[in-house]
Amino acid sequence: MPVLSPPTPAPSPRLSAFSLSSIIDRISESDPAHVSRREFAGLSPPVRLQYLAALLSDCTPSELLFISTTISPLLKRDFLRDLPPEISLHILSYLDDPQALARASRVSKSWNWLLNDQWLWRRMCYIHGYALEQDGHVEAHRGRRVSARHSGIEGCTSNMHTASVRPRHMRLIRPPYPFSAMNWMHGGKLLRTHRIPLVSTSQALVAPRNPADEPAAAPASAIPTSIALDDAWLVVGLANSRIHVFSAKTGVLSRTLVGHESGVWAVALPNALVVSGGCDKELRVWDVKSGYCIHTLRGHTSTIRCLRVLHGRPVAVSGSRDRTLRVWDIQRGRLLRVLEGHEQSVRCLDVCGSRVVSGSYDTTCRLWDVDTGACLHVLRGHFNQIYSVAFDGVRVASGGLDTTVRVWDAATGTCLALLQGHTALVCQLQLSPTMLATGGSDGRVIIFALGASYQIVQRLAAHDSSVTGLQLDDRFLVTSGNDGRARLYRFAGEGGTGEYVPVRDLSEPSDSVWKVAYMRETCVVMCKRAGKTVLEIWSFKPDDDS
Repeated sequence: MPVLSPPTPAPSPRLSAFSLSSIIDRISESDPAHVSRREFAGLSPPVRLQYLAALLSDCTPSELLFISTTISPLLKRDFLRDLPPEISLHILSYLDDPQALARASRVSKSWNWLLNDQWLWRRMCYIHGYALEQDGHVEAHRGRRVSARHSGIEGCTSNMHTASVRPRHMRLIRPPYPFSAMNWMHGGKLLRTHRIPLVSTSQALVAPRNPADEPAAAPASAIPTSIALDDAWLVVGLANSRIHVFSAKTGVLSRTLVGHESGVWAVALPNALVVSGGCDKELRVWDVKSGYCIHTLRGHTSTIRCLRVLHGRPVAVSGSRDRTLRVWDIQRGRLLRVLEGHEQSVRCLDVCGSRVVSGSYDTTCRLWDVDTGACLHVLRGHFNQIYSVAFDGVRVASGGLDTTVRVWDAATGTCLALLQGHTALVCQLQLSPTMLATGGSDGRVIIFALGASYQIVQRLAAHDSSVTGLQLDDRFLVTSGNDGRARLYRFAGEGGTGEYVPVRDLSEPSDSVWKVAYMRETCVVMCKRAGKTVLEIWSFKPDDDS
């Protein structure tokens, strides 16, 4: 039986302005009330207040009730009607729920007229992903494509630790599904929570002082070291040599890939394949659906620390502590070439088209041609080890232990900008067509504008300790940290200008968050909670009945 709302008493009748004026009109010129009214009008403001106070003190409760009900409607104001339309529209722009706008349009005729403004609804469509991209974004992308074409670069992979996905700035924002930003803003559905025990409570991971260094734990610990995510699959590499494959749609553990003899430190997810590398010096290629190991590629003489797969090509590039990069044909399972030149361990790399950028502990970055193996540029300028690089085909960004970020011209190899602001290791980088985001061990996230000045757009005190994850697009910024929080920020602006404002935490507090990654409708948070590795898979896809 449905539960009905309790009955609500009807509101007390209120005296309208019309009825008040009719009472005043009935007062004759000779009436004492009229005389008192003329005398009251001639008093000074302070004396008028004293007169009213004395008058109210002599009123009975019924007369005070009459006064209250009479002046209540006189004090009400329609602020949206009284303010200039520009200010009223600016106030309404803070509403991000279309249902709230629709309800507001039914308040009065003046509100309805105001809420019929096309700008409000066009902005609402933009927020919820149903509007075409701004012209500035399109032109910026066209300029990048032209520059990349002249450089011999046709396709780029993302510089994130997730699957190769083009930034949302680089395509139409209209999604192929009924995407709702409100799901990200206010909740989402927790598909699955997977808890993986560590080896023992005595070997539980303690958050390292340097988040970019390997966790100080035994090789058999179930600590997530790498992640790859696309629309169908989530692949997680662990320090205990296992690789777990989950369904990104249901969150169910589909299979576990067993074959590596020690910790897995890098994974990639090109199409229906999983490519992995780790401490056993081997690169393995797996079929994601069957879990079958297709190829085992040997050649490195030390730990494989980083790995990328070229966009649209069956070519993988791996970086190792043996100071080399190796280029592999993952379709045929053979080594194509060895890229030599670094004097110390290769810590990070990123690819775009047929070019790869590597960062090393020897304080240099190198730009390579994957097809020929030639080193195109040696980028010198850092004074300490390099821990992160990002490459979009036009620019190279690098960050390291010297707390600075450098931006390089990929065509000439010259340093375009030296960016400062962090006070500790810069371990997270991401390039977008208009912005560069950096995350450091100081807990800060800094957003720089790309252009001639490379000015700081925004500083965020995102975490109380090291930033362990960073990912952004034109609507959201997601960060994670060793303080046990995964945080969501919303981009408040249009046309590429604006700031990210904090929205909420994506997960319950934990001891530390190791990794966070998201796509259009899926978010993954990997953390340590109660002595276990906890993997949360969230869905932000609207319900079918919504």
